[in-house]
Amino acid sequence: MSNNKVEEEKVNEEVQDTTAQENTAESNTETTEASADEPVNELAEAKKKYDELNDKYVRLFSDFDNFRRRNAQEKLTLIENAGSDIAKEMLAVLDDFDRAIETNETATDIDGVKEGFKLIHSKLFKTLENKGVKAMNSKGTAFDTDLHEAITHMPAPSEDMKGKVVEVAEKGYFFRDKVLRFAKVVIGQ
Repeated sequence: MSNNKVEEEKVNEEVQDTTAQENTAESNTETTEASADEPVNELAEAKKKYDELNDKYVRLFSDFDNFRRRNAQEKLTLIENAGSDIAKEMLAVLDDFDRAIETNETATDIDGVKEGFKLIHSKLFKTLENKGVKAMNSKGTAFDTDLHEAITHMPAPSEDMKGKVVEVAEKGYFFRDKVLRFAKVVIGQ
C-alpha cells in the first residue's frame, strides 16, 4: 500500500502541476486577450471622438456658410430698400416739376415762374440734406485735391487769390462728411 500511496501522491502532484500549468496558460491567454482588447477599445474611443469632432466641424462650417449667405442677402435687401426710400422722397419733387411745367405753358408772369423754380429747388435741396447730402463752399477757398478737381487755371483777380478757387464750374457735394462729388473749379495763378 505504500507503493500505491506513493503512486497516488505522484499522480496528484502531476494533476496539480497540470492544473497549475493550465491555470497559468489561461491566465496568460486572458492577459493577452485583455491587452489585445485595450488597443481595440482605445481605437474605438478615438474613432468615436473623431466622429464627434468631425460632426461638430461640419455643423459649424454649415452654420457659418448659412450665416454668410444670410448676411449677403440682408445687405442686398438693405441696399435695395435704401434706394427706394430716397426715390420715394424724390417723387414729390418730380410732381412739383410736372406742375411747374404745366403752369409754365400758360404763364404770363415771369416772376411767378422764377419763384416756382426756386421753391422746387429749395424743396429738392432740403430733401437731399435730410438724407445727408451737403453742398461744398469752394469759391475763395484754397485749392484742395481732396475736395476739388481743377479744370483750368486763370490769372488771379488779386494777389491774395493765387492758388485759390476763383470760379466753380460744377458744385461739389458731401454725403455724411465724405466727398460724394468733387467740385470742378478754376484756380487763380
